[in-house]
Amino acid sequence: MSEIRPYRSSDREAVGQICVRTGASGQDATGLFSDDLLLPDIFAFPYLAFQPDLAFVVDTGESVAGYVIGVADSLAYVDWYRREWLPGFRGRHPVGAGMPDRDREMIEYGLEIGGSVVAEVAEFPAHLHIDLVPELQGQGFGRALIRRLLAELRARGVPGVYLTMSSSNRSARAFYDRLGFWELPSSTPDSPALALRTDADV
Repeated sequence: MSEIRPYRSSDREAVGQICVRTGASGQDATGLFSDDLLLPDIFAFPYLAFQPDLAFVVDTGESVAGYVIGVADSLAYVDWYRREWLPGFRGRHPVGAGMPDRDREMIEYGLEIGGSVVAEVAEFPAHLHIDLVPELQGQGFGRALIRRLLAELRARGVPGVYLTMSSSNRSARAFYDRLGFWELPSSTPDSPALALRTDADV
């Protein structure tokens, strides 16, 4: 039977694989970039290194098939990312002449991660990423993962959490709308920023 449990260091590879399998607006991004580790090196692995106690996974008994990862203090995370993560990231993903535009744009996003912090960060200091393999979607695991993370953040006195997403991922947007996330004033049409208070009843 599938269960939600805290992340373990042995789950790292599985989390990276799920990040890639869902990395193209919810679709499989395998082979989309020259290095399949590029997406998890931005959207998963640094979170697991910075605050592993705010990561939770869906364990089917055979494999890890979904996760939610977050940080309680986005500004502190960005400071750490720039200081501790970025030097290694630059070495693993150098920007080279003639590389595909898609690779270059994603690497540049990883180099300028601070630009993803919303203007409303004082009210919503935490942020999250959540991904489930297609086979587990629509079964309540996404809602349960969000509930688990909200409870952890609430226990730490964090008032709110936000996420950013691609506007092309309509199924994800419908999911967030059902949970009560709302769009922040600082949102952009291509990359909406959605927020939720940690005391929300989801």
